[in-house]
Amino acid sequence: MQIERGAGVALWRQIQQTLEAGIASGELAPGTRLPTEMELAERFDVNRHTVRRAISGLEERGLVRVDQGRGMFVAENVVDYTVGRNTRFSENILHQSRLPGARVVATQRLRAAPAVAEALNLRAGTMVAMVRRVGQVDGRVVAMAEHFFSLRRFPDVFEAFKEESSVSTALARLGVPDFVRRTTRITARMPDRLEASLLQQHRNRPILVTESVDVDGDGAPVEYGVARFAGDRVQVVVES
Repeated sequence: MQIERGAGVALWRQIQQTLEAGIASGELAPGTRLPTEMELAERFDVNRHTVRRAISGLEERGLVRVDQGRGMFVAENVVDYTVGRNTRFSENILHQSRLPGARVVATQRLRAAPAVAEALNLRAGTMVAMVRRVGQVDGRVVAMAEHFFSLRRFPDVFEAFKEESSVSTALARLGVPDFVRRTTRITARMPDRLEASLLQQHRNRPILVTESVDVDGDGAPVEYGVARFAGDRVQVVVES
């Protein structure tokens, strides 16, 4: 990795082009962890500001991703997340021959906000259960979601999630063997501090947000969910 001074091309651009060439040739494969800013600065004999500008250019082109606390990586292929009548995170990922993962990061009893109450056919202020999970693909965080359930209908929901990390398997333990998606609303925005932290991304990178309602065989709501997907790692595919 060498650059040419006095060549009429800015040093940061030469560094960016060198790394781009490595990515294009396959020398830097998808998922490869890049050296740190300090290591790159030493390797190219420049200051860290110059390296930072080169990395910023690669980020803008979607060639690398920066995970807070983990480092810089060559961007992998974007994950297709299919939204349809039977939307299941694990099944979505397994169908792409990739490894899904999920973990519960928080649970809470709270009074239902108007949107939650309407989705679950409850009175505003009724106590509901909230389960917050983080979803991974091949060990990389791609999504976070908050799932809301009626405590009156599912008083043991927290116990179910202690045994299961999947919404579908947790609901099966609670007596709902199957459910279907009734509605999904998709929007895009910038993440707040918590979302950016859990998604391991910068706050200046957009996220996709889905609000959904799942119902049982009788059409009764069983879950209201708000999921956030890292916009540069996931594309939502709507299935007709």
